[in-house]
Amino acid sequence: MAVVRVVVGVIINNKNQVLIAKRATHQHQGDKWEFPGGKVENDESPTEALTRELKEELGVEIQSASHLIDIRHTYIDKTVHLEVFEIRDWQGEPEGREGQPLRWVKKSVLHQYKFPAANAEILSTLSAK
Repeated sequence: MAVVRVVVGVIINNKNQVLIAKRATHQHQGDKWEFPGGKVENDESPTEALTRELKEELGVEIQSASHLIDIRHTYIDKTVHLEVFEIRDWQGEPEGREGQPLRWVKKSVLHQYKFPAANAEILSTLSAK
């Protein structure tokens, strides 16, 4: 089974809230909440992919990002390798450019939202910070 490389941006504002987005019904793991990001193209570095994806999805320009965690998760139909970055410095106001609902939430309530199983380790890491 091929491994899909995905970059994930954990965007945290100055109120220590995290930005989450809701996946479309037709997408893999649809109707669940996620941290923004997307697939890494063959000719991209993870940071290049993260910059491109967040500009396309949210209309923001990353000023700096720090590596948070790497996760490998196998679903029934695919394996994903998530390269997760924490972002506290960006330009622009995030908006759901692909029609996805966005929400700023406190870390302490993230567990109340339904996320794909691959995100469990991100949630654990954030709750420990």
